[in-house]
Amino acid sequence: MKTDIEIAQLNVMDPIDRIARKAKVDSDYLEYYGKYKAKVSLTFQEKVESNHNGKLILVTAITPTKAGEGKSTTTVGLVDGLCAINKHAIGCMREPSLGPVFGIKGGATGGGLAQVVPMDEINLHFTGDMHAITTANNLVSAVLDNHIWQGNELGIDPEQILWKRCLDMNDRALRNVEINVDDKKSPSRREHFQITVASQMMAVLCLSKDLKDFRNRIDKTIIAFTYDKKPVTISDLKCGGSVTILMKDAIKPNLVQTLEKNPVFIHGGPFANIAHGANSIIATKLALKLADYVVTEAGFGSDLGAQKFMDITSPAGDMFPSAVVLVATIRALKMHGGQAYEDLKQENLEALNAGLPNLEKHTEIIRNYGVPLVVALNKFSSDSAAELAMVKNWCFERQIPFALNESWEQGSEGAKTLAHEVIQLCEKASNKYHSIVNANQTIPEKLEIITKQVYGGDHVVFSELALAQLKQIEEIGLDKLNVCVAKTQSSITDDPKLLGRPTGFDLHVRELQISSGAGFIVAICGAMMTMPGLPKIPAANSIDIDDHGRITGLF
Repeated sequence: MKTDIEIAQLNVMDPIDRIARKAKVDSDYLEYYGKYKAKVSLTFQEKVESNHNGKLILVTAITPTKAGEGKSTTTVGLVDGLCAINKHAIGCMREPSLGPVFGIKGGATGGGLAQVVPMDEINLHFTGDMHAITTANNLVSAVLDNHIWQGNELGIDPEQILWKRCLDMNDRALRNVEINVDDKKSPSRREHFQITVASQMMAVLCLSKDLKDFRNRIDKTIIAFTYDKKPVTISDLKCGGSVTILMKDAIKPNLVQTLEKNPVFIHGGPFANIAHGANSIIATKLALKLADYVVTEAGFGSDLGAQKFMDITSPAGDMFPSAVVLVATIRALKMHGGQAYEDLKQENLEALNAGLPNLEKHTEIIRNYGVPLVVALNKFSSDSAAELAMVKNWCFERQIPFALNESWEQGSEGAKTLAHEVIQLCEKASNKYHSIVNANQTIPEKLEIITKQVYGGDHVVFSELALAQLKQIEEIGLDKLNVCVAKTQSSITDDPKLLGRPTGFDLHVRELQISSGAGFIVAICGAMMTMPGLPKIPAANSIDIDDHGRITGLF
């Protein structure tokens, strides 16, 4: 079969105004970025505000492995599958980060015959949102350091600066740097870059309801403390207006299409292993006003993306999923059961059976929130009939809805069964969505609940640094903020080496970072880094472009 980029390049796209009509977006509200991409003006929100909401479907997955799970492929395939059975559906996805694109993970536009296009443009500069977020973030840093250099009227303590610079690239050399070197007027200090998709600016964008809400969140964002331990906000620096101006276009959702010419909003891209892992509330709520079914995804496994969607995004956006699609693959389950990556094409029922507890744990995580789910087994050509039957029977024995997803190879035709299952779930009256945390609980209490009910761990262990930060958070009255756990995606625990379904472990909180604009505290656990690094052989080594502008090697 052809590569993803070859399939995408052979596809004949519809002009974006035609896709907009399909999505029920008036062309007067489109802002064109070429022939096949457009932003939708925020004023369109007001026009459709009185529309009733469609059903929201959340796509999540088991613990990811390098064998692949195909969550984005399933998301796109399900949109096409719903449309193929004459349902009005719109997809909502995150924008790819350039870090993974040129690193190891790849893009975020699906694969095979279940892709969003123009795939190459979406995975690269797209409509410039990532650059706007990066620039707005670094404007705050520039104004902050300039304020100190110009006399430091606010009395900012350089050792208590919380705000970090960012770059949308995996660059481990920027994790810890020294700035103001050889500057006699301003003392040198340590700076810590993070990847743009882990920045608070990205989180604020994706959790804001509109431009006014964005500005309010930005203004109240704490960026530092003074020498007498008082918080300093972006409002104190008087640059909230400039930041908002830089973001006035990036805050508008982007409209594109699937290979089968169905509408998808791609907007915002917070990582789920560091940030909250969902596309923007603005895009999702707009889609809900336009379509009968909206399919969105949450990054990585349900212990990360789905937990954060249920406990952070849903309450912030006043929306909740009617059904959850839990994506799994035979290959990933066999890896969780101990089979080596190199041997995954070989049938191994013993390893598959040993890996099923990971799937079981993720079904339990979803059921914590009272939302009905279906297991979508993303089929690979190497899967044997006996292996497929084992997972199907495992689900039936536990009365868990099951559907085989073959959209990678067959497009919408391979997702129709899943689409029918999802519709049945959406119509169930048994949906009893609820968050497992509440606003009256302290940060340690919220972390204990997440550790025990989601990860299946025993206790939360705070480092000395985290305890000191917790005390500071309590002193400024932010101890009831929500929590966003930053941990490895490779395990339900904070140790990436523990596959399957570990038990008898603790969650080790290394650091607590204040994200007051986003409305949560980030609990950094284990060895998690907010600036990833490139692998020994990055994807950047294989991507090229010919004399006619044709891109190769992009997945």
